Amino acid sequence: MTESERSNALRRRIRSRYRAERRFRLYGAAAIGSAVLALATLLGSVVGRALPAFFEHRVRLNVHFAPEALDADDRSAAGLAQANYGAILKQTLRSRFPDVTGRSEVRALSALLSVDAPYELRDRVLESPSLLGRSEEIWLLLTDQADLYLKGATDASGLSEAQIGWLESLRAEGRIERAFATRFLSTGDSREPELAGVWGAVVGSFFTLIVTLALSFPVGAAAALYLEEFAPRNRWTDWIEVNINNLAAIPSIVFGLLGLALFLNVLELPRSAPLVGGMVLALMTLPTVIIAARSAIRSVPPSVREAALAVGASPMQVALQHVLPLALPGILTGTIIGMARALGETAPLLMIGMVAFIVDVPAGVTDPATVLPVQIFLWADAPERAFLAKTSAAILVLLGFLVIMNLAAVWLRSRFEQRW
Repeated sequence: MTESERSNALRRRIRSRYRAERRFRLYGAAAIGSAVLALATLLGSVVGRALPAFFEHRVRLNVHFAPEALDADDRSAAGLAQANYGAILKQTLRSRFPDVTGRSEVRALSALLSVDAPYELRDRVLESPSLLGRSEEIWLLLTDQADLYLKGATDASGLSEAQIGWLESLRAEGRIERAFATRFLSTGDSREPELAGVWGAVVGSFFTLIVTLALSFPVGAAAALYLEEFAPRNRWTDWIEVNINNLAAIPSIVFGLLGLALFLNVLELPRSAPLVGGMVLALMTLPTVIIAARSAIRSVPPSVREAALAVGASPMQVALQHVLPLALPGILTGTIIGMARALGETAPLLMIGMVAFIVDVPAGVTDPATVLPVQIFLWADAPERAFLAKTSAAILVLLGFLVIMNLAAVWLRSRFEQRW
């Protein structure tokens, strides 16, 4: 082969390599674009389904607090709390729709209001007893079926033609408004979709993660520091390292079974409590924290250790005062990533009873509680159509929780990171 032919062959190979590199870049850009498109589609679908849950419809009624209708001879707080506020609502609706006379029609008309409406009137009277004998314009929450219809549901949402006519009449008079559903972010769960909130699950998740962090971070950091700085290299430590790596890959439901057998059956700790949930999740995240912490400790340059030993520091002082502070950003990042994984877990918590229906917001780690993933699971299985939007909205709250935790990991790394 002549020199010219070799030169031409070399140029052809170079051009072929350049074309292959351009194709590789194109494939990579297409893969990233497809992933971003899929993520945008998924988030768009969730956001589109979740938006209705953040709004609710209320009706403005002129309520007359007639003492005889309340059937409350006792005007004390205890007596007013036991009064018949449902009778006032029926009387108010009858005065607004005088043509409604039959008992079944009255029940259908009253069914447009949430079951919480009498309790709203009760709270008003208990807060201001001077309302007795007076009339006042009050905004009352509509039921979930009426709310779905007013939000533009494709069908009648289980409403009768008469109920739809009453709603349209109230809307034409300007007595129906759409407001932000503050109760969704401030109340606990409920059997009624219009009253169900996510705050109880948020508080339960917070308490559970606090217990998880309090157990997994110090134990994981201490175990990693011992294995990297003090443990001798022998079969025993090799066996421990292999088991730590294996535990990180075990299905999470196995840890739930362990928690059920140990914490509930043997130690008899309270069922469905953030304390037990946090302990189970701490067992699950501990291998992840140890692996991340060991990587962070291993990344500290040997020169730091040698310099500290050269000036007379003991091995314990080297580990605690020099190595650990430099490895802390990586340890914190790994811990928060493990916590984020724990936040999204459902299976181990189902095994310890955190699938129970909990109405009250927990006040401590020993109170019955549920967590966001379990709340999403419960609402997704509910037959009422309004819970579909609640489920998507709870998913958004969970994603927001995860984003906050990941931002905290980024901030902690930038805050404590030291360059050498």
